[in-house]
Parts: sequence; structure tokens; C-alpha cells
Amino acid sequence: MRYLILISIFLSSLFANEADEIIKKLDKNMRGESVYMKISMNIKSLRHERTIKMKTWAKGKDKSFVKITYPPRDKGITFLSLDNEMWNYIPKIERIIKIPPSMMLQNWMGSDISNDDMVKQSSIIDDYDASILKKDANIVTIELKAKEDAPVVWGKIISKIDTKYYVSLEDTFYDEYGEKIRVFKYEDIKKYGKYYLPTIWKIQPLNKKNNLTTMIIEDVEYDSGFSDIYFTKSALKRFSR
Repeated sequence: MRYLILISIFLSSLFANEADEIIKKLDKNMRGESVYMKISMNIKSLRHERTIKMKTWAKGKDKSFVKITYPPRDKGITFLSLDNEMWNYIPKIERIIKIPPSMMLQNWMGSDISNDDMVKQSSIIDDYDASILKKDANIVTIELKAKEDAPVVWGKIISKIDTKYYVSLEDTFYDEYGEKIRVFKYEDIKKYGKYYLPTIWKIQPLNKKNNLTTMIIEDVEYDSGFSDIYFTKSALKRFSR
């Protein structure tokens, strides 16, 4: 019996290490060294439908910059995420606003993603423990459980990952009580240099069945070597034009 327990512990450790490696490769494939994207976001709810277009620049785990290019009424709005903090510039009032922690769960630009998603999109490696739940050929289902005292919203995430390309196919998010809250589905995988990326993301909140946010990635440039100038508060106003 003692040997069976030791073998069980050993196998659990192997699976944990494998899960960690898969998540690291997924993250690296998603971000590269740096990534620029043009994105179209379609937001549907019971009462309205709208489209937002944007350009995004991201480097490393903690730096991202977003500029809204459409619709005209929102054109020039910018967002900066830096070291888990977020700022917003609104041209109409010519003000830079720091997004307080109390607003991090609010919907970003009326979509089904939150301000917190925009800031903590890369914390999955640092804030969650990964373990393999299931393997089906190259599709691996991984459970990500929030570490104790980790500054995250989700209690756990169940992720289906295609290890042929190291991309997510589906992420299911649960709150701290284990209730399923929303599902991300990813489609239309394309290759960009040495990286693979799903170019259609569908976000479905389970408490709002009539809502659906669809993000279409229209253009991608990995590792293009753009400047860190985007990742300063002065960039919010400078690149708003």
C-alpha cells in the first residue's frame, strides 16, 4: 500500500509538471516576445448590438496598450495596462483616469469581458495551480485552481488545449463558490510566423443568455520590436490622435 501511495504521488507530480509546461507553452504562443493586433469586437445583448474596432500593443506579461479606432464617437479612447494597474484616456473630456479596484469587475466598453480581464490576462501562470483532468489525443483538459491569497476573480478555470498548436479551444470560468459563470470559445486557428493563434473568440456569460461578445482578430504581428513608448501614461494622450 505504501508503494502504491508513493507511485500515486509520483504520477501526480509528473502530471502537475506536464500541466505547467503546457500552460507555459500556451502563454508563450499567445504573447510571443511582443504582439500587435487589429481587432473587431461585436457585442450583442437583448436590446442592442454594436461593433468596436481597436489596435492593441502588448509586450511581456505586464504591458499592454489599446486604442479604439471605431465607432467615431469612441475613436481615440485609449487604455494602458501596466503592472496590474489600468488607466484610461477619454478625448472628449481630455482626462486620464486611473481605473480603481472597485471598477475592475465592470464590463469593458459594454462587452462581456471585464477591466480585470484586460489587466490580468497574463497572470494565469503566476496565480493558478495547473493539473491535467483529461487527455484525448492532442486535446488536453487542464484545471487551473486559484492559489491561496492570489489576487484573482476566478476560483478556477477549466481549459481545453490543443497541444498540436498550443492554443486554447475553450475556457470555462468558475467563481470562488464553484459556480460556472462564463465560457470563452476559440475558433479559426491561423499561423503567424512560428506562432499559432485562434482568430475568433466568443465570450458567453451564462447569466445573460442573450449576450454574446465576438472578437475577430483581423491582423497580427509578432515580435516586431515596437518601442516601449506605448507603455507610459503620456502615451494615453499622445497616441489618442
